Amino acid sequence: MPLSIFLFCVGLVLLIKGGDWFVDGSCGIAKRFRIPEILIGATVVSIGTTLPEVMVSATSAVSGHGEIAYGNALGSIICNTALVAATTIAIKPSKIDRKPLIIPVIAFFASATLYAVVSYTSGYFSRLLGILLLCIFCGYMIFSIIQSVKTPSLEAPEIKGEPQDHGDAKHSPLWKDILFLVIGAAFIALGAKLLVDHGTIIATELGVPEAVIALTFVALGTSLPELVTAITALIKGHGALSLGNIIGANLFNLVLVSGVSMTLSPFSIPENSTIAGVNTSLLIDIPVMLTVMLIMTVPTLIRGKLSRWQGFLLLAIYLGFCVFQFVI
Repeated sequence: MPLSIFLFCVGLVLLIKGGDWFVDGSCGIAKRFRIPEILIGATVVSIGTTLPEVMVSATSAVSGHGEIAYGNALGSIICNTALVAATTIAIKPSKIDRKPLIIPVIAFFASATLYAVVSYTSGYFSRLLGILLLCIFCGYMIFSIIQSVKTPSLEAPEIKGEPQDHGDAKHSPLWKDILFLVIGAAFIALGAKLLVDHGTIIATELGVPEAVIALTFVALGTSLPELVTAITALIKGHGALSLGNIIGANLFNLVLVSGVSMTLSPFSIPENSTIAGVNTSLLIDIPVMLTVMLIMTVPTLIRGKLSRWQGFLLLAIYLGFCVFQFVI
């Protein structure tokens, strides 16, 4: 137990420093190529912060623990939205450029609809479905790259503490931005692994069930990169990067994390508990996942800004969700 606590703390330090470097590298690249922050957040940053979910879910699926792969994907989306995004929204709501937000939101709900239909009809996630989800991921990335080339940002994002680029100012070396990006992603992935592995050991020794660990503790642990990145981006004045990261990470949890897990080792929806004879996941987990995303995205797309009430409502939902998981 003492060793697990120590490594848990080491993981936290790696996450914090990795998040700092990852945001700096991402914003440096966005500034150099005049790419909208929200697009960088929904692609490059999201892939980096989703690496822990990919590793945890793929390893769980291959080792025969489909309930962890399934619970981690859904739990991470709920955690990303109702805790990570909600925290940043409650602290500092901001205006958002709706245009670059539309495609990631549409892609998420299209993928979520496919995921939900399979869950409610067969309840079995086949290898074919996994390959289809991975194809959606590839298509989304290709489309995003094409769009960023066609419609570069009119104004490069300003990195706090650095002068704005007015055409003559020198950028930091590209290799330095890429190095920050890579090392930051590595620190985030390693830090999250240490937190999840040793946090799970601590939770298991305390008698917490595996299904609850997957939907709450593991999901929270693998969502820490998003939380660290979101808070770091917020502190550095990059709210759009933070929101884009959350939406992109949620999409990648469905199409990349779940896609990899299903392709490596197909699995069925775990049935750890029921309500009136119906799988609790179908009654609670999937509806909550869709609800929190609707609360975060629909008002934002309509009004072009985030509001503090969204953050507090999402936090209340997350608190209720966690309490419910430990009560049932």
